[in-house]
Amino acid sequence: MHRHRDLCERAVDPLEIAAGLEAHGLTDRAAARFRHRDVFSLAEEMYARVPRDGERPPPSPAPADALRESWAWAAPALLPGVLCTAAVIAFRLTDGRLRLAAAALGALAVALGLRAALARGALRAPARHSPAATRAWTCWLLVYALLGDGLLRAALDGGPHGPWPPATAPLLGLALACAPAIWCARLFAAGARRRLAASRGLTEFTSSVTPLLLAVVALFVCALAALLTLCAAVLHQGAGYAGAGALGTLLLLARLLTAYGHSRAPAVVLGAATAAEATALATAFAGRLPGCGFLATPVRALADAFGTNAVPALVCAPAALALLIHATRTLTRASAHARPPGSP
Repeated sequence: MHRHRDLCERAVDPLEIAAGLEAHGLTDRAAARFRHRDVFSLAEEMYARVPRDGERPPPSPAPADALRESWAWAAPALLPGVLCTAAVIAFRLTDGRLRLAAAALGALAVALGLRAALARGALRAPARHSPAATRAWTCWLLVYALLGDGLLRAALDGGPHGPWPPATAPLLGLALACAPAIWCARLFAAGARRRLAASRGLTEFTSSVTPLLLAVVALFVCALAALLTLCAAVLHQGAGYAGAGALGTLLLLARLLTAYGHSRAPAVVLGAATAAEATALATAFAGRLPGCGFLATPVRALADAFGTNAVPALVCAPAALALLIHATRTLTRASAHARPPGSP
């Protein structure tokens, strides 16, 4: 009680104390030394021992206010998809300098919409937990999804000899997938809190949250695949399932980890993916130098066998798998859910 007095005084329920004790390294075996069967039972006694005579519980919101608050995330979550749709329409209906202006304004609008969508809700990053490098790597990966495949093919064919068509269908699908990503993050947060309240041990909680995390990721992948199919059919372009699907999963896991305060691993993995894609482009151009044709051989063989979309798929899929493994070790701990995502 003396060692964790601050934790007990600011806790709003025993679950927060249990999560805090676990974050400090206390296990169920250590709780047995205090004559409790698990950390949750110990946290309940510690919570009960803190005097709260003068405290009043905060008033519960009215049903209408609670309903508005529960759906307040929906409108910002739809902004990136709506703005990207408008930008794609403007891009396809214009040409020349007007097309360049429409593309620039559309990119700015989508960036602002994405910032508004991630500023609140289940994917909101805590203060100082979203490094500038992570945002830079994310921008590169999205720009590569739009222009990288065409530039890589042009480089392997001796070009580029002029403008190449951008892959707007995968980018539009990723923008529209922002809404299901936020909804899946909310689903994971709510499910984890329910399991935290029902669990009677740290091992039990971890074993119940791990399938929830995997199911939420699988649900997002299915939603992203459906959106990519729809965008490809409307725009008459390739969907890029492998590359765009792996990229979308990578970005979801990176943002989910960042929202729970684990920003270091996403920054490292996104930086490695960016470096790998940049290296693939660099070797394609470097292979055209005299005596350096061997540099482009691996990328050329991969592109000829599976298409240029295989490069982002081969880069982003292992990166997403690495973050998924990391998430199953960090986001399945009780200490990760002591407070809502994005809180300090």
